[in-house]
Amino acid sequence: MRDPQDPPDTGLDTRLGARLAALRTQHGWSLGELAERSGVSRSTLSRAERAEISPTAAVLNRLCHVYGRTMSRLLSEVEAGPEPLVRAADQQIWQDPGSGFVRRAVSPPHTGLRGELVEGRLAPGADIAYDRPPVTGLEQHLWVLDGALEVTVGEQAHHLGTGDCLRMRVFGPTRFRCGGAVGARYVLAVVRP
Repeated sequence: MRDPQDPPDTGLDTRLGARLAALRTQHGWSLGELAERSGVSRSTLSRAERAEISPTAAVLNRLCHVYGRTMSRLLSEVEAGPEPLVRAADQQIWQDPGSGFVRRAVSPPHTGLRGELVEGRLAPGADIAYDRPPVTGLEQHLWVLDGALEVTVGEQAHHLGTGDCLRMRVFGPTRFRCGGAVGARYVLAVVRP
């Protein structure tokens, strides 16, 4: 059952849950096998597949890693068909209320393309750690539009302010932290290897 404090399900969670269940079935894995591969509990996987919960950014990242997809690609698989233009009002927004992360898919969705643009917003104090990349060797360019971020790639911490841009290839853990008193807004250009 969905928590009444959660934002209403606009259908995205339902479609995402169905897609996650389909991916697991295509691989021939039980919930237990997927739990072992991803490090996500069996109950969380089950509830996400039934759209009883909206998976967190960290959970989606782990599942993307197992399935060899970027988060944008996974989310585009549950969005409407590919269009060359997507108006601002129609761009898909996904949020992880627990971490203070809001993600807007800026690029028109298309699973066949290697590059995509994502707008990210982190609330003050937000701290998101990913223990692995969704796709090993993923290239990302992070451009801070407003606020400040600390982005850690492996062991290297980068302090970014408004206008700064960080290019990274992701092979291991990453962390995004908004330690200031105001939130941060950034554009993430993602290029699959």
